[in-house]
Amino acid sequence: MKGPSPRGLWNYAARRLRLGGYFRAPGDGRAIPQIPAQALLWSILIGCILRQSAFRAIEAWVNSRARRALRVSRVFGDDALRYFTEHLRPEPTRTALASVLHCAKRNKAFEDWHFVGLALDGTTGGGRRKARPDCGLCRPHRNAAREIIGYRHNLVLAAVVGGELTLPVDVEPYGPADSEYAAGQRLLRRVRRNLGARFIDYVVVDGEFATAPFLHAAGEAGWPVVARLKDNLPELFQAAQRRFRSQPPQLCFRDGSDRVELWDAEDFDPWDSLRWETVRVLRYRQQKPEGEIVEAYWLTNLSSPQTSRRCLYAMAKSRWQIENQGFNDAKNRYGLEHLCDHHPQSRLLVWLLTCLALTLERLYRLRYLHRGAHPALNAITLLRLFILTLSAPAFADSS
Repeated sequence: MKGPSPRGLWNYAARRLRLGGYFRAPGDGRAIPQIPAQALLWSILIGCILRQSAFRAIEAWVNSRARRALRVSRVFGDDALRYFTEHLRPEPTRTALASVLHCAKRNKAFEDWHFVGLALDGTTGGGRRKARPDCGLCRPHRNAAREIIGYRHNLVLAAVVGGELTLPVDVEPYGPADSEYAAGQRLLRRVRRNLGARFIDYVVVDGEFATAPFLHAAGEAGWPVVARLKDNLPELFQAAQRRFRSQPPQLCFRDGSDRVELWDAEDFDPWDSLRWETVRVLRYRQQKPEGEIVEAYWLTNLSSPQTSRRCLYAMAKSRWQIENQGFNDAKNRYGLEHLCDHHPQSRLLVWLLTCLALTLERLYRLRYLHRGAHPALNAITLLRLFILTLSAPAFADSS
């Protein structure tokens, strides 16, 4: 059958994105491997893309007639996948993710973008009633009465944003003795090492990351920051509210069907621990056709000669890409929240492989298949085409 297929995706990833070496040697730490790492690794990736990310579901696929169409060379069980991910080193997968993004940039995947951003945000994935004794990532989940009602696993995700593609880059888990913004700093520094300073134009984060240590870490990486301004910085927030509410908007325009008003000033004083000369604050007021009004404040160290207020508004709005095309897609469609194995190493590797699967699927669907006059496929259409290729046609013998 011509058209998109799992085998075509494999060829695209191995040859055009140059992941063939990674597929053969993904950092397998098994002492005496009986099943090739390539078969196990690709089965996890293609299982995620087919929205069958549970290890039992992958076992059912590779033990069916669809195995050859999936380009999986061996039959195996879910226990082999658990053992494999528990002994797989994360560094090669992180390097592969960075390599794919560099290859996409060389192939001009971001050429129509005004700015390439890096969005960071935290989320949870994989809840359980009881904590595993050797899992340092289990964080207690409490109700309103502060009673422990279960345990969750928390992570910070980094994704490239700013255009039509939202491509996950890396994840950093954190346990009960850690915090979201401390894990965000570690993740920021590692992305800087893997991608380089010139790849990213700005970092966009929610208000929980608007702390002096994180803003300084971004500055050390060479990236300006656009961060949500909330009540966690009361003096700056109240000063911006007082000033902007007594002034008319400095710019009004249409964003699709919405009417947007902007206020902008770059002479606010930094708080005591922040090593910035001044703080620039942007306020936008977005009115939707049905009358709903959305208002938000953002702080940044980008000056007005560097970035106009219209571009700064677009940078701030790109933060929602990690929510909509990052967490929502990954959790609701690709199994990010499913706990395949409660081993901390396996948990981390499944998260990283989910990021890699999402990046491969989006580049294949929105870049490779969209060449020439071919229309861009949505995700569910590609999934249906993949499933159609997995059933071998039966031909009647008319002789």
